[in-house]
Amino acid sequence: MIDLVPARPTAPILVVDDDPKIVALVRTYLERERYPVVTAGDGRAALRAIAEHRPRLVVLDLMLPEVDGMTVIRRARADGDVPILVLSARSAVGDRVLGLSEGADDYLPKPFSPAELVARVRTILRRTERSPDDDPTVVYALADLELDAARHWVTVDGSEVALSALELRLLRALLDADGRVLGRDQLLDALYGQAEGDVTDRAIDVYVKRLREKLGDDPEAPRYVATVRGAGYRAAGPVERRSERESQPS
Repeated sequence: MIDLVPARPTAPILVVDDDPKIVALVRTYLERERYPVVTAGDGRAALRAIAEHRPRLVVLDLMLPEVDGMTVIRRARADGDVPILVLSARSAVGDRVLGLSEGADDYLPKPFSPAELVARVRTILRRTERSPDDDPTVVYALADLELDAARHWVTVDGSEVALSALELRLLRALLDADGRVLGRDQLLDALYGQAEGDVTDRAIDVYVKRLREKLGDDPEAPRYVATVRGAGYRAAGPVERRSERESQPS
């Protein structure tokens, strides 16, 4: 098991690739932006580096010796929430969707533009490293599910459910809509912003499926996320909100 605690903004970015030239290229461009960088040349070393360095982000190739990249994603996701940017020559749509379904935050096919890679790194870090003050201290309640926005904490029937940062954003977007149907394009904008044109709307179905599995939600009789055929998704019932600040004594 990888024993992880949240990364600090001063934590390094981990670059994982078995091609030393790609590692050197990515490292050079990231360090130009003053990001500290550590590297690994295979999947087993990557898992050790994640546990040791608690990186703020992982740039990960999929075709790795020792332990393949998909396994690295699964194990990292099982034990923590480090953001992962996949950088892979496997550029088919099916491979991208598979990588995202396993928990990657973004997928950049090879050959790639180093400038685009840096831009995507900035976008992921901006999304995932928001201060608690950036979000209102709102607790959402839907049936027996609660989402504490400030603490990024979800419970179902009182038990904590470990969601990735992307899954939390997806769930919050649906709860914020309070029963309104959100189309796949709207949900993509909520997750990535309009600049992220390389992620297809098909990925939303994968994200929703993974979110439902973690919440224990049955799509045929949903309690939390309902499908609206041909339109998108919505919260499956009335959503209540309360402010933690309002409930605190002055």
